Parts: sequence; structure tokens; C-alpha cells
Amino acid sequence: MVTTHNLGFPRIGKKRELKFALENYWKKVISKETLQEIAANLRRAHWQDQSKLDLVPVGDFSMYDQVLDTSFMLGHIPARVSELPGDELDSYFRVARGRSLSDDPTCSCVSAGEMTKWFDTNYHYIVPEFEQNTRFSLNANRLLQQIEEAKQQGIQVKPVILGPASYLWLGKSKDGSDKLNLLDDLVNVYAQLLHELKNAGIQWVQMDEPVLVMELSQEWQHALRKTYFQLQATPVNLLVATYFGQLQGNLQLACELPVNGLHLDAITAKDEVAKVIDWLPCHKVLSLGIINGRNIWKTNLAETLDWLEPIYSRLQDRLWLAPSCSLLHVPVDLNSEQQLDRDIQSWLAFAVQKLDELDTLAKALSQGRDAVTEELLENAVAVTNRKQSSQVHDESVKRRVLEINNAMGIRHSPYQQRAVIQREKFNLPLYPTTTIGSFPQTREIRQARQDFRTGKLSAAQYHLAMQQEIKTCVREQEALGLDVLVHGEPERNDMVEYFGEQLTGYAFTQFGWVQSYGSRCVKPPIIYGDISRPQAMTVDWIQYAQSLTDKPMKGMLTGPVTMLNWSFVRDDQPRAETCMQLALAIGDEVLALEKAGIGIIQIDEAALREGLPLRKTQWKSYLQWAIRAFQIAANGVKDETQIHTHMCYSEFNDIIEAIAGMDADVITIETSRSDMELLDVFDQFHYPNEIGPGVYDIHSPNIPSIDSMIDLMKKAAQRIPAQRLWVNPDCGLKTRSWDEVKPALSNMIAASKRLSGHLSSTAVD
Repeated sequence: MVTTHNLGFPRIGKKRELKFALENYWKKVISKETLQEIAANLRRAHWQDQSKLDLVPVGDFSMYDQVLDTSFMLGHIPARVSELPGDELDSYFRVARGRSLSDDPTCSCVSAGEMTKWFDTNYHYIVPEFEQNTRFSLNANRLLQQIEEAKQQGIQVKPVILGPASYLWLGKSKDGSDKLNLLDDLVNVYAQLLHELKNAGIQWVQMDEPVLVMELSQEWQHALRKTYFQLQATPVNLLVATYFGQLQGNLQLACELPVNGLHLDAITAKDEVAKVIDWLPCHKVLSLGIINGRNIWKTNLAETLDWLEPIYSRLQDRLWLAPSCSLLHVPVDLNSEQQLDRDIQSWLAFAVQKLDELDTLAKALSQGRDAVTEELLENAVAVTNRKQSSQVHDESVKRRVLEINNAMGIRHSPYQQRAVIQREKFNLPLYPTTTIGSFPQTREIRQARQDFRTGKLSAAQYHLAMQQEIKTCVREQEALGLDVLVHGEPERNDMVEYFGEQLTGYAFTQFGWVQSYGSRCVKPPIIYGDISRPQAMTVDWIQYAQSLTDKPMKGMLTGPVTMLNWSFVRDDQPRAETCMQLALAIGDEVLALEKAGIGIIQIDEAALREGLPLRKTQWKSYLQWAIRAFQIAANGVKDETQIHTHMCYSEFNDIIEAIAGMDADVITIETSRSDMELLDVFDQFHYPNEIGPGVYDIHSPNIPSIDSMIDLMKKAAQRIPAQRLWVNPDCGLKTRSWDEVKPALSNMIAASKRLSGHLSSTAVD
């Protein structure tokens, strides 16, 4: 028989129950006991959803982030937090978001842990912090408790643990010491953990080592060998799991690790399967990730079986089947959807449906295709229908992409000439202040949007309600004294979904939520067909906002690469082609805003880094078409029109030349959580244009002080001339409250004024 298992399940719940529980707990609406009860109920429901599997993951559930969970399991808590009063949950949320329930809400407690993207996904993890004297100690209570819960439910348990090598790889050395010097101590704690799991009755443990798909130096390859040779004496079976890419130069290493099984992502590394089968010793299990854990299209079951059946004939019970990676990256259950186009819905599979596909494939291998005739027929009909659907293909869009030429996307004049024209036009002070776009999405805004969707508000009434919210937002910004204003985006449910709703080729779900970080969930739209822009998407709202003030008003758009990377993308054509369709559509909106008199236009590319291949050898191709897409969208404007872009929570130092090639007049980036570390690249690279390093961490409820923001900007001014620096938050303010936003922005503006006053008085060059 074929063994089926799963690498991880979405933790948020079908209706985002975890999100609302966390936020109510942070607001003191519910108790800690109620929060824990809701979490336990979700775990039970998720295990039930996976009950057809032979082995069910335990340990994949998290209150905030699985990497942060690992840090706490390893006793690895920053000193700034561990020395504070409170219980473990207080410490946990202090690292996650800078504050616990027991902290005084009127003051900043501690700096939250740095947050960045989990490999090339839109999930964010809390970065472990290492120093030379870092030591680890085991605290496995949370994991052991969840194992006991699962066993009581009759679940065949397989703990899921982030492997020691990947844990070290994902962390940062805060004092410049070599992280690998910590490996021996870390592996000893993992050995203790595995013995405790054996005592808890565990036979198989999934050890996630996604670092194996990265380009590893000899030192890191040696670290992996050393790790698992030290752990081979532990009394449990280890399944090392890789995902998100190919093993390439690490293939032999992965096959030769002294473990009991290897999981390979057969979606991204299908071409390596045959070689792995040849290399893998005959006593080891091979787990193949044959269901795409990162996209929502149905698997072509017949095609997959054609490929799998010879493998099963060769491996028999050594073959395990699973999704390619954790299902954390897809929505929970397609059956929750009631409003999707029926054809489009028939093409999709969410987490629950992906496990059904897995079960069908396993039965077909073990019992023959006749055992699943009905399931295979239904699947074949859906796959064929999608290929032939007239909803998918638009020849006029395809022709327009073919007409793209080399002249498109190049500004009329270089930045140095544009900057002179723009400074004269806008007359901004030194260290000009702005925000990234969104302002708090209040209860009133959300209620108005809900009433409009359900018909309680007419289109005219909703329009008036949003105009009133825009007016409030503009007046607040004027009162604060910001230099460049935004309209606040009250009409936007999401920075991608809002635009997708106005483009052809997009579909939308009601409950297709995916966790981005903590309680933050996104609902990626689905690109199922060719994309075009039938009409203006933002012009009326931005024009109205500009009519309320004499200050410059930024037009706010989401860039084509972010629209692509934050959607579930069609898999029947190259991603680059889909991105060019998006670039043309967004470019049409840019020109419409310019024609309407909007002089500053921000095109957010928050997800540019996210789409970057994990291996540097593949970067060039991606960056060529990704940067080209931004240029086509942004750069058809006049010299006097100032183009901004924004990137958040991504390491970009190693792609700074490509970012400079975007030729945006101003780029805003996250730097507050990383203490301006992201600006280190400017010590070696002369960035030619203007930059706004974020000084206000909007993912924490803490209100930054004036002095702390001045200190951050002084660090920035050591690398970039002050005349080219802007002052702004890290990201949009949608998730914060006005009570937090107004004092934080007031401090930010005061910091800017003190900086510009000092610069003027000292005549610093």
C-alpha cells in the first residue's frame, strides 16, 4: 500500500477563526483560556479534515509563526524579552509584535523580532537572532501537548519540525559571529527532542530542511551531513523534507543523509525524481510531493498516474505520497465558496480537496484505476473544460503583448534631470514626509463595504460614504502636517483584489484566505485568463482627494509583479507573459492618472523579491522580465510626473542593481525592524535616485519615539545624501488604529522637522 501524509495544514480556520481569536485576545475581549480553547478546537477540526491520511502532521499549528514556535521550543528567546515579567505567551507575543497582553498600551515595550519572507512565498516569519554566546535549551511542552491531543482523537501522528540546519540558515547573526559555531549545541537539543518524541510513542518525525533547495557552500553542506550523522542514533525514523525547488548540487547529499526517508517536491523538481530514485538507498522511503501545495488548480490525475505508476511498480511500499509542501499557502476548503463561477470552481482545489486528490491517486496505485473510475472521470472533464474554455483566452490581449517594443518603459530624461523639474514643481522641504498609502480600515469602513455588497447600501450611497472617509483622511493628514498626502484607500478591500476586480481574467473567492503572518490574512485573487483593463480603476477617487487639498496627492496603484505574485496564477502559460498583460493594464491606469492632473504616482512592488528564484543562477531571467514589466507600467509618463514604488519586508541588497534599473524617482522600503541593516548595501552601491527608509514599524502596536526615528534617519544619511531622503512608515497603515497612527505620524513629522532644521542650520552637503 502507498502511504499518504501531509507536510502541514492551514492553521487559520475555514472562516479565519484564529485571526479573530488572536485579535480579540490582544484587545482583551477574550481570555487566554478562551484563545487556547479556540486553538484546540481548530486543531481538532484540521486533524479531522486530514483523517484519510495514513500520517497526519502535528506541530504545524501555530499561534503566530512556526519559526517563532521553533525558537521557543529551543529556549531561544531574545534577552530583551526573556528578562521581562509574564508567562510564555506574553514573551511569545512580545517577540512577534513588540507587545504582550500584560504590557502598558500607552508605551512601547520592546522591539519586535525582525520579519521577512519565508523563502519565495508571501508568508512572513520571525527571524531568529543569534549571537556568539547564544545557547539552546529544550522546551517541548507545546508540541508534546498537541501530540497527546491528536492521539486522543485517534490520529496517526507525525510531528513536523523545522530542521536545525534550516533554522540556523533562516536566522541572523546580530554580532557578526558565525552561526555555524552554534550547530553542536543546537543539534544536542534536537537529539533531546527526538528522544522525548520517542518516549511519547512517535515513530516518524518530519524534519523540514528547505535549505537543501538553496545554493549551499561546502561549509553548509558539511553542516547538514554533520547534523544528521549526529542525529542518526536517535530512536525515531526521520523523514527529511525539502520543498520549493530542485536539489541540484545538493541531490547526492540529500540522498546520502543517514535518515529513513526523503521528501522531494515533485512539482518543482519533477525532473530530479528519476535521479533521486537511482541514488536513494533501497532501505529509505521516498516521499513525492505530487499535489501542488502553492497553487489552487486541480491536479491532472490521469497524467499524474501515467507518471507515477512505473515509480510505484519499482518502489512499492517505499513510495509515500504528499502535497509538494505545507498546505499553509492555499485556502482551506473550496466547499465554503458559494459565489464562484461554476466552471471556474470546477477547475480548483483548496487544501481539503488536494487531500482528496491525494487519496484518489493512492487508491488508484494500490487498488487500480477501476477503484476510482468516477473520480478520474470527473477530474478529466474539469481539466478538459478549462483548456477549451472561451473565458480563458482573449486574442486581442495576446496581440498587444506581442506589440511591446524596446522603446516602451524608458523615461524621457535621466533621473538627475527629472529631479530638478520635480523639485521645482512640488517645492518639498528637506526630508519630506509621506505615508505608504492606506490608512486605518475602521469598523465603519468595513461595515459600509459589507452593506454595499449585501445590497443594504446603493452604489451612490456607498460612493458618498467612501468620499466622506477620504475627506476625513485628507483632513487628518493636513492637521498632522504631512508633505505628500494619500487618499487613504477606504474603498479598497485589498491592494491586489481591488484592482483584480476591475480587470478581466480574474476570479474572486469569499473565503479563500491565506495567512501572511500572525493574524494577517490575505485573499489572493485567481488569474484564470487573459488580462485587460476595461475602464479607469482609481482616477475618480484620487481626483476627488486632490480636490480637497493644495498639497500633492499621490495616486496609489499596485504594480504588475505584485499583482502576479500575490495572486494564484494560471499555470497554462509562462508567468512572464501574464505579467506583461498586467503591466499593460496598470500602465493604462498610470497614464490616466497623469492625464487627470495627478503629479505623483506610487506603484507598489512589495512582492518583487518574492518571485525571485531561490537559486542565483536563475535570477537573471526573472529580474529581466519583472523589471521590464514595472518599466512598461510606470515609465510612459512625462519628466515632471514623479513615480514612487514601495517594497516591504524583503531582503533586496543582492538585487539592488536591478531595483535601480526600475528607475523610480522614489523608492520606499522597510528598515525599522532591521535597524536600517537593509541600507548596508548603499555602502558599496551608489543608488542614484531618492529613497524613503521606513522608520515606523506598522506591524507592531508600539508608537515609535521622535528620537528613535531621528537615529534611524541619521543612519540612513550616512549612506545616502539627505537631499535624496524621504521619511515614511514601513508599510501601509490599514491594520492599525487611528489612536496608534496619529501619535506615531506626529512623532515622525517632528523627527523630519528636527532633521531638516539641523541640516539647514549646519548647511550639510
